[in-house]
Amino acid sequence: MTTAAVFGSTGAVGRHILSTLLATDSISSVKTISRRLPATQSPKLEAIQEADSSKWSSMIANLNHKPSVVINAVGTTKATAGGVENQWKIDHDLCIEIAKAAKEAGVTTFVFISSAGTRSYLTSGIPYSKMKVGVEDAIKELDFEQAIIMRPGMILGEREVPKAPFWEKVIGNIHKISPGLQDAIGQDQVVIGRATVAALRLAQEGKAPSKYWVVEKPDICKFGRDEWKE
Repeated sequence: MTTAAVFGSTGAVGRHILSTLLATDSISSVKTISRRLPATQSPKLEAIQEADSSKWSSMIANLNHKPSVVINAVGTTKATAGGVENQWKIDHDLCIEIAKAAKEAGVTTFVFISSAGTRSYLTSGIPYSKMKVGVEDAIKELDFEQAIIMRPGMILGEREVPKAPFWEKVIGNIHKISPGLQDAIGQDQVVIGRATVAALRLAQEGKAPSKYWVVEKPDICKFGRDEWKE
């Protein structure tokens, strides 16, 4: 049985990762550390509220029943953070701190929710892409027994505060015309959450293709829909 810790558990994707983990029999307990407590409740869940995110990484080693799995779904926007510099502190610096602390605490499997297209020629120079690439590279260098990098497209579905409301609405409605075209652009939060846990389960079963496994959009759609079975 596995104990998992989730960061970003109250976010758009993180809340679906959390609910899926709690419904997964092979996960015996789930720990969350977040600014606000998740809405989901379960006997399997130990939710820790800590408003100061700079303390999060140091808390991993002190969790009861230390996790063997850490899933990082932390993410913000430039507007929410108050500028690129503050966003960098969360989407880059904090994520790397969490990964380093997880490695030091003996975590064997680390899962990171990244983003598609960040290494393309057209987008690699923008700050958001540099943040994601920097975290991915740091995780690879830490050499976990198993690392899983999820690279979804635009995250679709209801949010408390939409990141790009117009485009999210447009792309979210493309499925009415062509589900395949929508999948090529963005994925629903529920699909990404389920796919993340499905990829974790495959890795636990020894079915990951490599110790540093990058899961791109087609497999996210596949794992999050067709192959999601409990």
